Amino acid sequence: MLGVEQGKVLLKEYDSNWAEEYLIEKAHLGKILENFNIDIQHIGSTSIKGCIAKPIIDISIGVENLEYGKLLIAPLESAGYEYRGEAGVPGRLFLKKQTNYIQTYFIHIEQINSQSRKSHILFRDYLNNHPEDVKKYSELKRQLAKKYYNDRECYTEEKAHFIENILKKADML
Repeated sequence: MLGVEQGKVLLKEYDSNWAEEYLIEKAHLGKILENFNIDIQHIGSTSIKGCIAKPIIDISIGVENLEYGKLLIAPLESAGYEYRGEAGVPGRLFLKKQTNYIQTYFIHIEQINSQSRKSHILFRDYLNNHPEDVKKYSELKRQLAKKYYNDRECYTEEKAHFIENILKKADML
């Protein structure tokens, strides 16, 4: 089951249905954005096999540049996504889909060659090939979720050091 109340940290054990939910939404996005030159990728913890995660599907849409990416906002809004600007992360356009404060999908429109997008994909790919690090990441997330149940911002900030270390390891391979 997808969805987390806005602002909350609720983790679920890995669910193989997340990959299927992503593929369904990717197909839907592909139809509404069929006239655009984009690359759609599943990112975030729901894209990592065996990883505990907030059951929200994160999707990166890679575009040539963010000016071009702004052209995607209107069709995405007509498909039920809410545009939130950069949402605190410079260099991206952020949209979310939610019903009654339950968030189910996040879209990150990012320049295809940006460091942020490359990091999302590198992190996902590395962890999908290193289950021992997935276990460590999941344990860290469990601890942080207990501590920051009502503060998603602090929860996210506290994961940053682990993520940076994984990216360093991944880049050395």
